[in-house]
Amino acid sequence: VEDLTTSHEAALLEMENNHTVAIAILQDDHHHKVQELMSTHELEKKELEENFEKLRLSLQDQVDTLTFQSQSLRDRARRFEEALRKNTEEQLEIALAPYQHLEEDMKSLKQVLEMKNQQIHQQEKKIIELEKLAEKNIILEEKIQVLQQQNEDLKARIDQNTVVTRQLSEENANLQEYVEKETQEKKRLSRTNEELLWKLQTGDPTSPVKLSPTSPVYRGSSSGPSSPARVSTTPR
Repeated sequence: VEDLTTSHEAALLEMENNHTVAIAILQDDHHHKVQELMSTHELEKKELEENFEKLRLSLQDQVDTLTFQSQSLRDRARRFEEALRKNTEEQLEIALAPYQHLEEDMKSLKQVLEMKNQQIHQQEKKIIELEKLAEKNIILEEKIQVLQQQNEDLKARIDQNTVVTRQLSEENANLQEYVEKETQEKKRLSRTNEELLWKLQTGDPTSPVKLSPTSPVYRGSSSGPSSPARVSTTPR
């Protein structure tokens, strides 16, 4: 029992020592952290104080500047009021000077607007006329196309008629040539007939005889297209 008691007391003593050491370590660590926090806090406080002082000085400068500007504006306003009181009429004349010819300017502007309106009206009329002309041009173009088609048809017909006319001319020339040949042949036969008649009447085929105008042979020969006045009885 004594051994157990001794062991227990020794264990308790060791635990107390360990606890004391742990508490000392924790206290020391806590002290260091507190010191660090205090140092950081002091630095931040000092920095804030410096920034605050700078800001205060800056604001003070701005306040001073604004105060000076305000005082300057007050002085200028006071001088301006004094000048206005002294030279009210002169200042009014100067202020109203740009508006002295306002009525004349308005009249001129009105005239310009009327001229512009007239020009716009004329332009609208021209546009309407141009639209009408455009419509007429479209109709004319359609008519021109129809006329061109008709012209082409007429050209084709003229070409056909030209071919037919050429053929008819050739046929007419051939016919005239044929008629001339027939006429010549008829004349030759007529002369031959006259010679034969004279030979039959005179009984002398070698002597030329002049026909009487009342002779039936003469009358018969004169009915030909080109009977001669004298007929040679010389045989051909």
